[in-house]
Amino acid sequence: MKIKELRESSVEELSARRRELKQEALNLRISQQSGQLENPARITLIRKEIARIETIITERSRAAVIKKAA
Repeated sequence: MKIKELRESSVEELSARRRELKQEALNLRISQQSGQLENPARITLIRKEIARIETIITERSRAAVIKKAA
């Protein structure tokens, strides 16, 4: 997903997507260990997308805290 699409998603959608990606990353690591992984670059792409999602979730939670404090 592109960062623009991620930013338009709700926190619930982002959390669900993160869960899916973490499960896929686990499956890819298992495939890699068994020697059946066809596209090793996919692991890197998934890790980066998970990081993007976690960054957006953190930004939103910090923004909510700042709004509460103000």
